[in-house]
Amino acid sequence: MNIIQGEIIAPKKKMGIVVSRFNETITDRLLDSALQRCGELGITKDLLTVVRVPGAVELPLVAALLAQRLDIAAVVCLGAVIKGETAHFEYVSQVCMDGCNRVMLDHDKPVILGVLTTYTHEQATARVDGEVIDTGATAINTACKMVSVCEQINNMS
Repeated sequence: MNIIQGEIIAPKKKMGIVVSRFNETITDRLLDSALQRCGELGITKDLLTVVRVPGAVELPLVAALLAQRLDIAAVVCLGAVIKGETAHFEYVSQVCMDGCNRVMLDHDKPVILGVLTTYTHEQATARVDGEVIDTGATAINTACKMVSVCEQINNMS
């Protein structure tokens, strides 16, 4: 019996990080946290490609472009969709989530969704400062675990 579970270890291949510029005060903090976690894990800057996109809707396209590269082991998408007064929040969130999921399944590669979907700016802040969760660092941990899982499955005899 094979038992496979992901380990938080630095991948030997590159990782892509795609960051939405919309709600930049939040997404900058998500990126800072993600990069700090990469440093703690020994993931060097030469193994990282960071791409900034205008908003959450644009995350899946760049995730797909990165995922199709053979030298990229995983893609982490970071963003913040905060509810306003219209239904726009629901549409943006859905397009982003569905798109990232499609990229992951189309390319058989981990695409980690570190996109906050909150009702208030305060809720988003609590998810980047560690009060509730440190979403940037958690996304990197998840990427590492999933790369580990995929490698173990691909190396099964």
